[in-house]
Amino acid sequence: MSSYYNFFKRPVVTENTFSIIEEQNKLVFIVDRTVNKAQIKEAFEKIFKVKVKRVNSLITPQGEKKAFVKISPEFSASDIAINLGIF
Repeated sequence: MSSYYNFFKRPVVTENTFSIIEEQNKLVFIVDRTVNKAQIKEAFEKIFKVKVKRVNSLITPQGEKKAFVKISPEFSASDIAINLGIF
């Protein structure tokens, strides 16, 4: 892939993800299925200029790949969500 921006399709915005953002300092995205966890971490750190602690991913029943990006405690997932227009 040519650009890190192509890795992320869209943020997941549900009532459950709001609690994940606030309580666990995580953001949830639908990502390209061909991207691995290391690539997601690198792309997220470059795009948002934050330190990523961990990335978990799963394939949904609809066939999409969902990534849970846990951000280091010194950064706020809420601030990133506000910049993305989620809040």
